[in-house]
Order: sequence, then structure tokens, then C-alpha cells
Amino acid sequence: MATRPPIIINRLDAERLQRLIDEADDKDLAVARSLEEELARGEVVDPQQIPEDVVSMCSQVQFTDLARERQIIRTLVYPHALAATEDGISVMAPVGAALLGLRIGDTIDWPLPGGREVQLRIDAILWQPEREGQFHR
Repeated sequence: MATRPPIIINRLDAERLQRLIDEADDKDLAVARSLEEELARGEVVDPQQIPEDVVSMCSQVQFTDLARERQIIRTLVYPHALAATEDGISVMAPVGAALLGLRIGDTIDWPLPGGREVQLRIDAILWQPEREGQFHR
């Protein structure tokens, strides 16, 4: 796997994600492990310090699946909010976990089930809670 770009994670998101990781069942174990690696390597900062170009939880992100040359818009959510979010993608889904903490312009190679990989590029952050002053959502 290629070197992954540096990531920045909201401290509150990191705490909530760690609880999800700790409670992951067998079907989510591979994603939970990858997400835990991301938390360990990421720079964790207070919510007010999240730059406007970083994907945080509840951000609406425009990204491209480079292999398929397909642009996608999704809102990165916790699993419990998936049903209530029309364009939601769970952070416990492989692609959702890949998006966390990336900046506009970043590209990441990320493992998928079955040994495949996806290459994603962040094109825009259409909405971000920290940018809107929602630091404790």
C-alpha cells in the first residue's frame, strides 16, 4: 500500500470513534482495525483547530473514485446516523473510514474487502460542522 497522506482528526470525533472501534463486532473488525491505525497516526486537535479543508465527522464530501473515474458526494456519519442521512456513508464502511481526516486534494489508497483496493481523491468539502461553528455536535 502506498504511503498515506497525513490526517487531522477532531479530538471529540477521535474519542467517539475509539468507542466504536472498541465495540466493533466481527463483521466490522477489519474496518475497525484500519480506523484505529488512522487514529494512531493522525494529528488529533481540538474541534476549533480543524482546518476548513479537512474531512471531519458529519462533513459532506465530494470525492473521486480514481479507478472508476466516478465523482461521489457523501456525508460521513456514525453508523447510528446512517438511516437518517440521505447521502450518508458510515465511518465504519471501508470508503467512509478512508475519508476521515483527509484534506482537499489528498489521494489515498485504501483496502476493500476481498483484498481489493480503492484510490480516492478529496475534491471538495461542501459542508463541515467545524467551519459552521458546530464544535460539539
